This record gives sequence, structure tokens and C-alpha cells, in this order.
Amino acid sequence: MSGSAPGAGTQPPLGRYQAIYEHAELELELAGRGEIEPLLALGARWEELIAGLPAQPPLAAAQLLHRARLIHERTHIELVRLREMLVAEGVSTTRARRAADGYAGQLRRRPRLDRSA
Repeated sequence: MSGSAPGAGTQPPLGRYQAIYEHAELELELAGRGEIEPLLALGARWEELIAGLPAQPPLAAAQLLHRARLIHERTHIELVRLREMLVAEGVSTTRARRAADGYAGQLRRRPRLDRSA
């Protein structure tokens, strides 16, 4: 008899579920740093990870999947925060552009050369 635990040979492999969890962690890390391009590139990898998984995951994967779901919720929050920051920057840029256009309009009214010289 080997030293393995009873039923160890019948337990489903959790490697793909662990990969899903690690993928979720990477998504959160990228979202937290605002690295959108690499985050978007992970979409294809996600499809690979979930392809062919059973509709009902094994009980042994429940904790990994639960943790991955929580990480996905945090990632969603980070993306919402990032979107709000970008919108705020866009509004600020628009205001600055309007102010600059206003000043530029005033400058056009002035003669370009000092004719009294």
C-alpha cells in the first residue's frame, strides 16, 4: 500500500481551478495598476481556462472558486474606480482646454507686432 490518503486517486485534479484563481489574482493586480491593455489580453486566456470545465465543479474546487469570485468582485471595483478617475480627468482636461481656448481668443485680439516701435 502506498502512503497516499484514501480516495486521493479518485479526487479530481484541481490544477485548472488553481489556474483560474491565479488568473483572477493577475487580473486584480493589473487593474489595480491601471494596466488595461495587458488586462484585455488576458481575455483569451480566461476562455482557455474555462473551456471544457464541467457545469458542476467538484466540491474540492469550491474554495478556490469562491476566492476567485471574491477577487473578481474586487477587480470590478478597481475597474469602476479607474473608469471614474479617467472620466474625472477627461472633465478636467475639457475645462482646461476651454480655459486655454478662452485665453487664446484674447491673444488673437492683440496685434502681433508693436507698431509703435
